Amino acid sequence: MQPLQLAGKLFYGIGIAGIGVLQFIYPGFRPVLLPIPPEDTQHLNFLVYLVAAILVIAGLFVAFMQQVKPVAHGLGIFLMLFVIAGHLPQRLINHPGILGAWTDALKLLGLAGGAFGSMEKIALCGPYFFAVMLIVFGIDHFLYTDFVKSLVPAWIPGSLFWTYVGAIGLMGAGLAILIKFKPKIISLLLAIMLFLWLVVLHIPRAVVAPVTDRANEWTSVFECLAFSGMALLYRRYS
Repeated sequence: MQPLQLAGKLFYGIGIAGIGVLQFIYPGFRPVLLPIPPEDTQHLNFLVYLVAAILVIAGLFVAFMQQVKPVAHGLGIFLMLFVIAGHLPQRLINHPGILGAWTDALKLLGLAGGAFGSMEKIALCGPYFFAVMLIVFGIDHFLYTDFVKSLVPAWIPGSLFWTYVGAIGLMGAGLAILIKFKPKIISLLLAIMLFLWLVVLHIPRAVVAPVTDRANEWTSVFECLAFSGMALLYRRYS
């Protein structure tokens, strides 16, 4: 396996394991897994810790082991169950027309696609899940411009400009993955963009986040790391 694919495998696995670790530290399910406030599920400790253990074990296995296909397959199905049984009913009942409300559901769909991307027989659905997530998030940048530009660090000038650059980058990468246009260069550029966001935006926000944040910013850190890894892994389909 090439160095970039090894890095992608490592990033994705650690990202998944990191989300699991957060469930051991903070009460309740992470919102990316279930669209319910964490405090409403903190009494389900056995289930919360069981899911956390599965994510940690599966994530570390994917990150560091060689033959990961059976585990990746199981992880993909596991994450899809949360999408179908957890997020989908809530989203169809509560404001289905608000695109921003689908954020966590699409993140989880993308993460499931990363797991399925490791399986040769069903690898096709993985990039499509990821591509749809990227395109919708790019559209979100245009719909929720004021919020997105507030995420740009104050020391970087031109927050609105970078908001639009991010939107175009996400939508362009998603469309390129769908039509398989220049996958090697597009996936590398996407991985670099996401990793830069991880270092410049997500990690600093997580470090200074208040206790009341309940590790939402750290969840974003591990999600972004996983997505950066997924971009590197999709180079194999070129």
